[in-house]
Amino acid sequence: MNHYPLFADLNGRPVLLAGAGKVAERKAESLLQAGAAVRVVARELNPVFQKWADEGKIEWLGSEFHEDDLDDVFFAVAATDDYAFNRRIFQAAEQRAKLCNTVDTADLCSFTVPAVIDRSPLKIAVSSGVTAPVLARKWRQIIETLIPLHTGQMAALAGKWRSAVKAKIKGTANRRRFWENLFDSRFNALAAQGNLDAAEAELAAQLDGFGAAKGEVVLVGAGPGDAGLLTLHALQAIQAADVVFHDALVSDDVLSMVRKDADKISVGKRAGSHHVQQEETNRLLVEYARRGLRVVRLKGGDPFVFGRGGEEAQVLREAHIPYRIIPGITAALGATAYAGIPLTHRDCAQSALFVTGHSKHDGHQPDWRTLALDNQTLVVYMGTLKAAETAEKLMAHGRSGDTPVAIVSNGTLPHQSVVTGRLKNLSELAENAPRPALIVIGEVVSLRDELKWFQENPAQSRLHTMHEQAA
Repeated sequence: MNHYPLFADLNGRPVLLAGAGKVAERKAESLLQAGAAVRVVARELNPVFQKWADEGKIEWLGSEFHEDDLDDVFFAVAATDDYAFNRRIFQAAEQRAKLCNTVDTADLCSFTVPAVIDRSPLKIAVSSGVTAPVLARKWRQIIETLIPLHTGQMAALAGKWRSAVKAKIKGTANRRRFWENLFDSRFNALAAQGNLDAAEAELAAQLDGFGAAKGEVVLVGAGPGDAGLLTLHALQAIQAADVVFHDALVSDDVLSMVRKDADKISVGKRAGSHHVQQEETNRLLVEYARRGLRVVRLKGGDPFVFGRGGEEAQVLREAHIPYRIIPGITAALGATAYAGIPLTHRDCAQSALFVTGHSKHDGHQPDWRTLALDNQTLVVYMGTLKAAETAEKLMAHGRSGDTPVAIVSNGTLPHQSVVTGRLKNLSELAENAPRPALIVIGEVVSLRDELKWFQENPAQSRLHTMHEQAA
Protein backbone atom coordinates (compact mmCIF):
# COMPACT_ATOMS: atom_id res chain seq x y z
CA MET A 1 0.00 0.00 0.00
CA ASN A 2 1.79 3.11 -1.25
CA HIS A 3 -0.85 5.61 -0.06
CA TYR A 4 -2.42 5.91 3.37
CA PRO A 5 -6.19 6.40 3.03
CA LEU A 6 -7.87 9.01 5.22
CA PHE A 7 -10.87 11.34 5.30
CA ALA A 8 -10.14 14.94 6.28
CA ASP A 9 -12.46 17.20 8.27
CA LEU A 10 -12.35 20.45 6.26
CA ASN A 11 -15.19 22.25 8.01
CA GLY A 12 -14.04 25.86 8.37
CA ARG A 13 -10.44 25.00 7.46
CA PRO A 14 -8.69 27.18 4.84
CA VAL A 15 -7.55 25.47 1.63
CA LEU A 16 -5.51 27.12 -1.11
CA LEU A 17 -6.71 26.47 -4.66
CA ALA A 18 -4.59 27.60 -7.61
CA GLY A 19 -6.65 28.10 -10.77
CA ALA A 20 -10.15 29.23 -11.65
CA GLY A 21 -10.99 27.32 -14.81
CA LYS A 22 -13.29 24.34 -15.39
CA VAL A 23 -11.02 21.79 -13.68
CA ALA A 24 -10.47 24.05 -10.68
CA GLU A 25 -14.23 24.64 -10.59
CA ARG A 26 -14.87 20.93 -9.96
CA LYS A 27 -12.26 20.91 -7.22
CA ALA A 28 -13.71 24.04 -5.60
CA GLU A 29 -17.22 22.60 -5.68
CA SER A 30 -16.10 19.48 -3.76
CA LEU A 31 -14.13 21.55 -1.26
CA LEU A 32 -17.08 23.86 -0.62
CA GLN A 33 -19.39 20.88 -0.14
CA ALA A 34 -16.96 19.63 2.52
CA GLY A 35 -17.16 23.01 4.32
CA ALA A 36 -13.67 24.26 3.44
CA ALA A 37 -12.80 27.95 3.41
CA VAL A 38 -11.49 28.13 -0.17
CA ARG A 39 -8.83 30.69 -1.03
CA VAL A 40 -8.19 31.08 -4.74
CA VAL A 41 -5.09 32.27 -6.59
CA ALA A 42 -5.80 32.87 -10.29
CA ARG A 43 -5.10 35.44 -12.99
CA GLU A 44 -8.83 35.77 -13.57
CA LEU A 45 -12.04 34.14 -12.37
CA ASN A 46 -14.45 32.33 -14.64
CA PRO A 47 -18.14 33.26 -14.22
CA VAL A 48 -18.83 30.54 -11.64
CA PHE A 49 -15.86 31.56 -9.50
CA GLN A 50 -16.85 35.20 -9.84
CA LYS A 51 -20.35 34.37 -8.60
CA TRP A 52 -18.91 32.46 -5.62
CA ALA A 53 -16.63 35.40 -4.82
CA ASP A 54 -19.53 37.87 -5.00
CA GLU A 55 -21.54 35.64 -2.65
CA GLY A 56 -18.63 35.38 -0.21
CA LYS A 57 -18.27 31.61 -0.70
CA ILE A 58 -14.61 31.89 -1.74
CA GLU A 59 -11.81 34.36 -1.13
CA TRP A 60 -9.86 35.57 -4.17
CA LEU A 61 -6.25 36.31 -3.21
CA GLY A 62 -5.43 37.82 -6.58
CA SER A 63 -3.37 36.78 -9.59
CA GLU A 64 0.01 36.36 -7.89
CA PHE A 65 1.01 33.40 -5.73
CA HIS A 66 3.06 34.22 -2.65
CA GLU A 67 4.68 31.43 -0.71
CA ASP A 68 3.32 32.77 2.55
CA ASP A 69 -0.19 32.09 1.15
CA LEU A 70 0.49 28.54 2.35
CA ASP A 71 1.34 29.44 5.94
CA ASP A 72 -2.06 28.94 7.53
CA VAL A 73 -3.85 26.65 5.05
CA PHE A 74 -4.68 23.00 5.66
CA PHE A 75 -3.44 21.90 2.24
CA ALA A 76 -3.12 23.15 -1.34
CA VAL A 77 -4.59 22.10 -4.68
CA ALA A 78 -2.92 23.16 -7.94
CA ALA A 79 -5.37 23.05 -10.85
CA THR A 80 -3.88 25.19 -13.60
CA ASP A 81 -2.55 24.21 -17.05
CA ASP A 82 0.83 25.83 -16.26
CA TYR A 83 3.21 23.02 -15.18
CA ALA A 84 5.92 25.43 -13.97
CA PHE A 85 3.41 27.36 -11.84
CA ASN A 86 1.97 24.15 -10.41
CA ARG A 87 5.49 22.92 -9.66
CA ARG A 88 6.30 26.14 -7.82
CA ILE A 89 3.25 25.69 -5.58
CA PHE A 90 4.10 22.05 -4.93
CA GLN A 91 7.70 22.80 -3.99
CA ALA A 92 6.64 25.63 -1.68
CA ALA A 93 4.16 23.28 0.00
CA GLU A 94 6.86 20.64 0.43
CA GLN A 95 9.17 23.15 2.09
CA ARG A 96 6.43 24.04 4.57
CA ALA A 97 5.38 20.42 5.21
CA LYS A 98 1.98 21.11 3.63
CA LEU A 99 0.11 18.54 1.59
CA CYS A 100 -0.41 19.39 -2.07
CA ASN A 101 -2.43 17.78 -4.86
CA THR A 102 -1.74 18.75 -8.48
CA VAL A 103 -4.44 17.71 -10.92
CA ASP A 104 -3.34 15.02 -13.41
CA THR A 105 0.35 15.37 -12.44
CA ALA A 106 1.46 12.45 -10.29
CA ASP A 107 4.98 13.74 -9.62
CA LEU A 108 3.57 16.92 -8.07
CA CYS A 109 1.28 15.22 -5.57
CA SER A 110 1.84 14.45 -1.91
CA PHE A 111 -1.75 13.21 -1.66
CA THR A 112 -4.38 12.02 -4.11
CA VAL A 113 -8.11 12.66 -4.30
CA PRO A 114 -10.10 9.43 -4.74
CA ALA A 115 -13.30 8.77 -6.64
CA VAL A 116 -16.08 8.89 -4.02
CA ILE A 117 -19.40 7.13 -3.50
CA ASP A 118 -21.36 9.54 -1.33
CA ARG A 119 -24.06 8.19 0.98
CA SER A 120 -23.52 10.84 3.62
CA PRO A 121 -22.53 10.40 6.34
CA LEU A 122 -21.21 7.16 4.78
CA LYS A 123 -18.55 7.71 2.14
CA ILE A 124 -16.63 5.12 0.14
CA ALA A 125 -13.45 6.14 -1.66
CA VAL A 126 -11.73 4.36 -4.56
CA SER A 127 -8.20 5.30 -5.57
CA SER A 128 -5.53 3.95 -7.89
CA GLY A 129 -2.84 6.13 -6.31
CA VAL A 130 -2.78 8.36 -9.44
CA THR A 131 -1.77 5.41 -11.64
CA ALA A 132 -5.14 4.80 -13.33
CA PRO A 133 -7.79 7.37 -12.38
CA VAL A 134 -10.16 6.20 -15.14
CA LEU A 135 -10.06 2.68 -13.70
CA ALA A 136 -10.81 4.07 -10.23
CA ARG A 137 -13.80 5.96 -11.61
CA LYS A 138 -15.01 2.82 -13.39
CA TRP A 139 -15.03 0.91 -10.09
CA ARG A 140 -16.67 3.84 -8.35
CA GLN A 141 -19.53 3.56 -10.85
CA ILE A 142 -19.81 -0.19 -10.25
CA ILE A 143 -19.82 0.19 -6.47
CA GLU A 144 -22.29 3.06 -6.73
CA THR A 145 -24.93 0.64 -8.04
CA LEU A 146 -24.37 -1.75 -5.10
CA ILE A 147 -24.89 0.72 -2.25
CA PRO A 148 -28.59 1.51 -1.59
CA LEU A 149 -29.48 5.19 -1.36
CA HIS A 150 -30.94 4.74 2.14
CA THR A 151 -27.56 3.54 3.49
CA GLY A 152 -26.72 7.10 4.53
CA GLN A 153 -29.94 7.36 6.53
CA MET A 154 -29.09 4.13 8.36
CA ALA A 155 -25.63 5.49 9.12
CA ALA A 156 -27.12 8.73 10.46
CA LEU A 157 -29.46 6.83 12.79
CA ALA A 158 -26.57 4.63 13.93
CA GLY A 159 -24.53 7.73 14.73
CA LYS A 160 -27.41 9.17 16.75
CA TRP A 161 -27.64 5.99 18.86
CA ARG A 162 -23.95 5.11 19.06
CA SER A 163 -23.43 6.48 22.57
CA ALA A 164 -26.52 4.72 23.89
CA VAL A 165 -25.39 1.40 22.39
CA LYS A 166 -21.93 1.83 23.88
CA ALA A 167 -23.40 2.55 27.30
CA LYS A 168 -25.67 -0.50 27.29
CA ILE A 169 -23.55 -3.14 25.51
CA LYS A 170 -20.16 -3.89 27.00
CA GLY A 171 -17.33 -5.18 24.86
CA THR A 172 -16.34 -4.27 21.32
CA ALA A 173 -17.22 -7.70 19.93
CA ASN A 174 -20.74 -7.60 21.39
CA ARG A 175 -21.36 -4.10 20.06
CA ARG A 176 -20.10 -5.08 16.62
CA ARG A 177 -22.46 -8.04 16.59
CA PHE A 178 -25.39 -5.84 17.60
CA TRP A 179 -24.79 -3.45 14.71
CA GLU A 180 -24.25 -6.26 12.19
CA ASN A 181 -27.48 -7.95 13.23
CA LEU A 182 -29.34 -4.63 13.15
CA PHE A 183 -28.23 -3.72 9.62
CA ASP A 184 -29.34 -7.16 8.36
CA SER A 185 -32.74 -6.96 10.07
CA ARG A 186 -36.14 -5.26 9.60
CA PHE A 187 -34.35 -1.99 10.46
CA ASN A 188 -32.87 -2.03 6.95
CA ALA A 189 -36.24 -2.55 5.27
CA LEU A 190 -37.89 0.24 7.26
CA ALA A 191 -35.12 2.67 6.35
CA ALA A 192 -35.44 1.68 2.68
CA GLN A 193 -39.18 2.51 2.88
CA GLY A 194 -38.34 5.96 4.23
CA ASN A 195 -40.07 5.16 7.53
CA LEU A 196 -37.27 6.49 9.71
CA ASP A 197 -39.40 6.79 12.85
CA ALA A 198 -40.26 3.09 12.68
CA ALA A 199 -36.63 2.25 11.89
CA GLU A 200 -35.49 4.14 14.97
CA ALA A 201 -38.11 2.37 17.08
CA GLU A 202 -36.85 -0.97 15.76
CA LEU A 203 -33.29 -0.01 16.74
CA ALA A 204 -34.45 0.88 20.25
CA ALA A 205 -36.35 -2.40 20.61
CA GLN A 206 -33.39 -4.49 19.47
CA LEU A 207 -31.09 -2.64 21.84
CA ASP A 208 -33.48 -3.20 24.74
CA GLY A 209 -33.64 -6.94 24.01
CA PHE A 210 -30.00 -7.51 23.17
CA GLY A 211 -28.17 -10.32 24.91
CA ALA A 212 -24.55 -11.29 24.53
CA ALA A 213 -24.30 -13.92 21.82
CA LYS A 214 -22.61 -17.25 22.32
CA GLY A 215 -19.32 -17.87 20.62
CA GLU A 216 -18.77 -20.21 17.73
CA VAL A 217 -15.88 -21.68 15.75
CA VAL A 218 -15.73 -21.87 11.98
CA LEU A 219 -13.20 -24.27 10.46
CA VAL A 220 -12.32 -22.58 7.18
CA GLY A 221 -10.32 -23.87 4.24
CA ALA A 222 -8.13 -21.07 2.87
CA GLY A 223 -7.21 -22.92 -0.31
CA PRO A 224 -3.67 -23.42 -1.62
CA GLY A 225 -2.61 -19.75 -1.59
CA ASP A 226 -4.22 -17.65 -4.32
CA ALA A 227 -6.73 -15.46 -2.47
CA GLY A 228 -8.99 -15.60 -5.52
CA LEU A 229 -9.65 -19.27 -4.73
CA LEU A 230 -11.35 -18.48 -1.42
CA THR A 231 -14.99 -19.52 -1.44
CA LEU A 232 -17.67 -16.91 -0.82
CA HIS A 233 -18.50 -18.55 2.53
CA ALA A 234 -14.82 -18.47 3.51
CA LEU A 235 -14.50 -14.77 2.71
CA GLN A 236 -17.64 -13.97 4.69
CA ALA A 237 -16.35 -15.95 7.68
CA ILE A 238 -12.96 -14.25 7.88
CA GLN A 239 -14.61 -10.85 7.42
CA ALA A 240 -16.94 -11.54 10.36
CA ALA A 241 -14.38 -13.13 12.72
CA ASP A 242 -13.27 -11.62 16.02
CA VAL A 243 -10.15 -13.81 16.12
CA VAL A 244 -8.44 -15.94 13.46
CA PHE A 245 -6.10 -18.81 14.29
CA HIS A 246 -4.16 -19.51 11.11
CA ASP A 247 -1.62 -22.01 9.82
CA ALA A 248 1.81 -21.13 8.48
CA LEU A 249 0.65 -22.26 5.04
CA VAL A 250 -2.06 -19.59 4.78
CA SER A 251 -0.75 -17.03 2.29
CA ASP A 252 -0.22 -13.34 3.08
CA ASP A 253 -2.76 -12.45 0.39
CA VAL A 254 -5.44 -14.49 2.16
CA LEU A 255 -4.51 -13.07 5.58
CA SER A 256 -4.80 -9.55 4.18
CA MET A 257 -8.49 -10.24 3.57
CA VAL A 258 -9.18 -10.93 7.25
CA ARG A 259 -11.08 -8.09 8.88
CA LYS A 260 -8.53 -5.47 9.92
CA ASP A 261 -9.55 -5.29 13.59
CA ALA A 262 -9.65 -9.07 14.09
CA ASP A 263 -6.89 -10.67 16.15
CA LYS A 264 -4.69 -12.90 13.97
CA ILE A 265 -2.85 -15.63 15.87
CA SER A 266 -0.42 -18.01 14.17
CA VAL A 267 -0.64 -21.63 15.23
CA GLY A 268 1.32 -22.81 12.22
CA LYS A 269 2.89 -26.20 11.80
CA ARG A 270 5.68 -26.95 9.37
CA ALA A 271 7.93 -29.95 9.27
CA GLY A 272 11.22 -29.28 11.04
CA SER A 273 10.07 -25.95 12.51
CA HIS A 274 8.87 -24.75 15.90
CA HIS A 275 5.10 -24.82 16.08
CA VAL A 276 2.15 -24.67 18.43
CA GLN A 277 1.14 -28.14 19.62
CA GLN A 278 -2.24 -29.34 18.35
CA GLU A 279 -3.50 -29.77 21.92
CA GLU A 280 -2.78 -26.09 22.61
CA THR A 281 -4.60 -25.07 19.44
CA ASN A 282 -7.62 -27.11 20.50
CA ARG A 283 -7.59 -25.44 23.93
CA LEU A 284 -7.41 -21.95 22.41
CA LEU A 285 -10.36 -22.60 20.10
CA VAL A 286 -12.53 -23.64 23.04
CA GLU A 287 -11.30 -20.83 25.30
CA TYR A 288 -11.94 -18.02 22.82
CA ALA A 289 -15.34 -19.38 21.78
CA ARG A 290 -16.40 -19.52 25.44
CA ARG A 291 -15.63 -15.80 25.66
CA GLY A 292 -18.50 -15.27 23.22
CA LEU A 293 -16.24 -14.55 20.23
CA ARG A 294 -16.59 -15.59 16.63
CA VAL A 295 -13.53 -17.73 16.08
CA VAL A 296 -12.15 -18.81 12.71
CA ARG A 297 -9.66 -21.65 12.41
CA LEU A 298 -8.09 -20.82 9.05
CA LYS A 299 -6.27 -23.70 7.38
CA GLY A 300 -4.30 -23.94 4.17
CA GLY A 301 -6.14 -26.07 1.65
CA ASP A 302 -9.14 -27.91 3.08
CA PRO A 303 -9.73 -28.56 6.81
CA PHE A 304 -10.58 -32.21 6.22
CA VAL A 305 -7.70 -33.09 3.89
CA PHE A 306 -4.58 -33.61 6.04
CA GLY A 307 -5.65 -30.55 8.03
CA ARG A 308 -6.67 -32.08 11.37
CA GLY A 309 -10.04 -30.46 10.97
CA GLY A 310 -11.74 -33.67 12.04
CA GLU A 311 -9.78 -33.74 15.30
CA GLU A 312 -10.64 -30.12 16.05
CA ALA A 313 -14.32 -30.67 15.27
CA GLN A 314 -14.37 -33.58 17.71
CA VAL A 315 -12.88 -31.39 20.45
CA LEU A 316 -15.44 -28.65 19.79
CA ARG A 317 -18.31 -31.12 19.87
CA GLU A 318 -17.14 -32.58 23.18
CA ALA A 319 -16.91 -29.04 24.60
CA HIS A 320 -20.44 -28.20 23.31
CA ILE A 321 -19.09 -25.34 21.18
CA PRO A 322 -21.18 -24.54 18.08
CA TYR A 323 -19.11 -24.97 14.95
CA ARG A 324 -19.34 -24.88 11.18
CA ILE A 325 -17.05 -26.25 8.48
CA ILE A 326 -16.30 -24.38 5.25
CA PRO A 327 -14.41 -26.52 2.74
CA GLY A 328 -11.49 -25.14 0.78
CA ILE A 329 -9.69 -26.07 -2.41
CA THR A 330 -7.11 -28.59 -1.33
CA ALA A 331 -3.56 -28.32 -2.66
CA ALA A 332 -3.87 -31.43 -4.83
CA LEU A 333 -6.64 -29.71 -6.80
CA GLY A 334 -5.33 -26.14 -6.84
CA ALA A 335 -1.60 -26.66 -7.31
CA THR A 336 -1.93 -29.30 -10.03
CA ALA A 337 -4.47 -27.19 -11.94
CA TYR A 338 -2.11 -24.19 -11.87
CA ALA A 339 0.74 -26.47 -12.95
CA GLY A 340 -1.25 -27.72 -15.95
CA ILE A 341 -1.39 -31.28 -14.64
CA PRO A 342 -4.80 -32.99 -14.70
CA LEU A 343 -5.28 -35.44 -11.84
CA THR A 344 -7.21 -37.82 -14.06
CA HIS A 345 -7.26 -38.37 -17.80
CA ARG A 346 -9.06 -41.16 -19.59
CA ASP A 347 -5.92 -42.09 -21.56
CA CYS A 348 -3.60 -42.57 -18.59
CA ALA A 349 -5.18 -42.17 -15.14
CA GLN A 350 -8.60 -43.36 -14.02
CA SER A 351 -8.08 -42.62 -10.33
CA ALA A 352 -6.15 -40.32 -8.00
CA LEU A 353 -4.86 -41.04 -4.50
CA PHE A 354 -3.89 -38.41 -1.91
CA VAL A 355 -1.36 -39.43 0.75
CA THR A 356 0.74 -37.58 3.31
CA GLY A 357 4.48 -37.99 3.47
CA HIS A 358 5.10 -37.56 7.19
CA SER A 359 2.16 -38.83 9.21
CA LYS A 360 2.60 -41.36 12.01
CA HIS A 361 1.46 -44.84 11.02
CA ASP A 362 1.69 -46.40 14.48
CA GLY A 363 3.95 -49.10 13.08
CA HIS A 364 1.71 -49.80 10.08
CA GLN A 365 3.11 -49.06 6.64
CA PRO A 366 0.97 -47.72 3.80
CA ASP A 367 -0.30 -50.22 1.27
CA TRP A 368 2.57 -49.68 -1.15
CA ARG A 369 1.18 -52.26 -3.57
CA THR A 370 -1.95 -50.13 -4.04
CA LEU A 371 0.01 -46.88 -4.16
CA ALA A 372 2.27 -48.30 -6.89
CA LEU A 373 -0.53 -49.31 -9.28
CA ASP A 374 -0.33 -48.05 -12.84
CA ASN A 375 -3.02 -45.86 -14.47
CA GLN A 376 -3.49 -43.75 -11.37
CA THR A 377 -2.12 -40.45 -10.09
CA LEU A 378 -0.43 -40.39 -6.69
CA VAL A 379 -0.29 -37.01 -4.93
CA VAL A 380 1.99 -36.79 -1.90
CA TYR A 381 1.47 -33.94 0.56
CA MET A 382 4.46 -32.83 2.67
CA GLY A 383 6.55 -35.50 1.03
CA THR A 384 9.84 -33.86 0.04
CA LEU A 385 11.70 -34.90 3.19
CA LYS A 386 10.92 -38.58 2.52
CA ALA A 387 11.05 -38.44 -1.27
CA ALA A 388 13.86 -41.00 -1.52
CA GLU A 389 11.95 -43.55 0.58
CA THR A 390 8.75 -42.93 -1.36
CA ALA A 391 10.45 -43.52 -4.71
CA GLU A 392 12.25 -46.61 -3.43
CA LYS A 393 9.07 -48.20 -2.06
CA LEU A 394 7.02 -47.46 -5.17
CA MET A 395 9.64 -48.90 -7.51
CA ALA A 396 10.07 -51.93 -5.25
CA HIS A 397 6.33 -52.61 -5.58
CA GLY A 398 6.23 -52.36 -9.35
CA ARG A 399 6.03 -48.70 -10.36
CA SER A 400 8.44 -47.97 -13.18
CA GLY A 401 11.41 -45.75 -12.43
CA ASP A 402 10.59 -43.87 -15.65
CA THR A 403 7.16 -42.80 -14.36
CA PRO A 404 6.84 -39.01 -14.83
CA VAL A 405 6.89 -36.97 -11.62
CA ALA A 406 6.47 -33.30 -10.74
CA ILE A 407 7.13 -31.23 -7.66
CA VAL A 408 4.93 -28.14 -7.40
CA SER A 409 6.26 -25.54 -4.95
CA ASN A 410 4.21 -22.60 -3.66
CA GLY A 411 1.31 -23.74 -5.79
CA THR A 412 -1.10 -21.07 -7.17
CA LEU A 413 1.09 -18.21 -5.88
CA PRO A 414 2.99 -15.75 -8.12
CA HIS A 415 6.26 -17.47 -7.19
CA GLN A 416 4.97 -20.96 -8.01
CA SER A 417 7.60 -23.23 -9.48
CA VAL A 418 7.39 -26.70 -10.99
CA VAL A 419 10.19 -29.20 -11.61
CA THR A 420 9.56 -32.41 -13.53
CA GLY A 421 11.50 -35.58 -14.04
CA ARG A 422 11.29 -39.33 -13.46
CA LEU A 423 10.46 -41.35 -10.37
CA LYS A 424 14.03 -42.69 -10.22
CA ASN A 425 15.26 -39.08 -9.85
CA LEU A 426 12.64 -37.96 -7.32
CA SER A 427 15.10 -37.65 -4.45
CA GLU A 428 17.36 -35.23 -6.38
CA LEU A 429 14.38 -33.19 -7.56
CA ALA A 430 12.99 -32.88 -4.03
CA GLU A 431 16.32 -31.91 -2.49
CA ASN A 432 16.30 -28.42 -4.05
CA ALA A 433 12.57 -27.84 -4.34
CA PRO A 434 11.27 -24.88 -2.29
CA ARG A 435 8.70 -25.73 0.36
CA PRO A 436 5.79 -26.02 0.78
CA ALA A 437 5.72 -28.51 -2.08
CA LEU A 438 3.44 -31.16 -3.51
CA ILE A 439 4.69 -34.29 -5.27
CA VAL A 440 2.70 -35.63 -8.23
CA ILE A 441 3.50 -39.09 -9.59
CA GLY A 442 1.89 -40.52 -12.70
CA GLU A 443 1.60 -40.38 -16.48
CA VAL A 444 -0.58 -37.25 -16.26
CA VAL A 445 2.59 -35.25 -15.52
CA SER A 446 3.63 -35.78 -19.15
CA LEU A 447 0.69 -33.57 -20.19
CA ARG A 448 2.12 -30.53 -18.41
CA ASP A 449 4.14 -29.20 -21.37
CA GLU A 450 0.97 -29.21 -23.45
CA LEU A 451 -1.38 -27.79 -20.79
CA LYS A 452 0.68 -25.41 -18.64
CA TRP A 453 -0.80 -21.92 -18.60
CA PHE A 454 0.26 -20.19 -15.36
CA GLN A 455 3.37 -17.96 -15.38
CA GLU A 456 5.96 -19.42 -13.03
CA ASN A 457 9.22 -18.51 -11.30
CA PRO A 458 11.84 -18.11 -14.12
CA ALA A 459 14.72 -19.31 -11.93
CA GLN A 460 12.87 -22.51 -11.13
CA SER A 461 11.98 -22.94 -14.80
CA ARG A 462 15.71 -23.01 -15.58
CA LEU A 463 16.13 -25.63 -12.84
CA HIS A 464 13.32 -27.61 -14.46
CA THR A 465 15.12 -27.54 -17.80
CA MET A 466 18.36 -28.64 -16.18
CA HIS A 467 16.74 -31.64 -14.54
CA GLU A 468 14.91 -32.64 -17.72
CA GLN A 469 18.18 -32.62 -19.63
CA ALA A 470 19.86 -34.66 -16.91
CA ALA A 471 17.03 -37.19 -17.01
